[in-house]
Amino acid sequence: MDVKKVALLVGALVIAVVTAVMAKNMFAGSGADQASAAPAVPVGPKVLVARKALPVGTIIDQEALTFQPWPSELMQEAYYTEGGPDSDMSKLLGTVVRNPITAGQPITRGALVGPNDRGFLAAALGPGMRAVTVPVSATSGVAGFVFPGDRIDLVLTQEVAGGGDGPPLKVSETIVRNLRVLAVDQRVTSLNEEGKQEAKPYANVTFESTPRIAEKIAVAQSIGMLSLSLRSIADNAAELERAVASGEVKMPEGANPADERRMLLAVANRPADNSTTFTTGGDVSRFQRRSVPGRTAAPAAASASGAAISAGGGAASVPAGPVVRISRGNNVTVVPVGAR
Repeated sequence: MDVKKVALLVGALVIAVVTAVMAKNMFAGSGADQASAAPAVPVGPKVLVARKALPVGTIIDQEALTFQPWPSELMQEAYYTEGGPDSDMSKLLGTVVRNPITAGQPITRGALVGPNDRGFLAAALGPGMRAVTVPVSATSGVAGFVFPGDRIDLVLTQEVAGGGDGPPLKVSETIVRNLRVLAVDQRVTSLNEEGKQEAKPYANVTFESTPRIAEKIAVAQSIGMLSLSLRSIADNAAELERAVASGEVKMPEGANPADERRMLLAVANRPADNSTTFTTGGDVSRFQRRSVPGRTAAPAAASASGAAISAGGGAASVPAGPVVRISRGNNVTVVPVGAR
């Protein structure tokens, strides 16, 4: 083969190889750019935040707060930081929310009121509500198993003598439902110094109520004995369904779901003194009364018998055997019933 032709062939192969390599590098370089990680935001220490929305008057418990990382450039001196001098969350249990706190919002030192702080009880009350205290015993106070934040029904037990003979009527009545417990004696939390829940006997219980219900409770204490009936957590949903079915809750037109949820929650948490129930002694035992003793007609009947004796001129006019007394206003007529 001609040497010249071989040289041309080798040169063409070299040029082809170089071109292929350059084309490959060119197409590889024109691909998608490599994703670069964004610079990490510097994270500062963990701060104490709300796990859920905390309205005004909420009593802080273990499920209300938690520590989470917070950007260092957003840190403030008013925040509770993990490892800080005020980082012991157990000391905040039993405090009350003074201003509304949204979920995830950091807790500041001015947002909570402690039991020893001025205005603690006023901060624990909802708008338009009042605090009322009732003395209880170990029996009437559910043996110390009622804690701040629980909801109870108030039961009044009394005796009604009426105006006649016989034993008085014994009756118990649920006068108020769904009362929120604010404190037992001077305790506003169910936890002891070790952070564990502890049931203790107490002599007084403080509730949150409306002004009218506070008046009813004050009168009830002078009528008979008051007892606490602890409510289940699931009872609030039943009360809400009852209120909706009875028409007590009326949703305004154009209300959004958030407004409806807020209104329903307010209804479920308010105390109620309507649709009360009662039980008499006759409902418990067949040997007890179901109504108050009525006035007896014996004095009037005796007068009528005496008049009959006088009119008859002797004892022969006194009816013997069973009689029926018929009262027409103030006049009582004695009619003998002949026995067969």
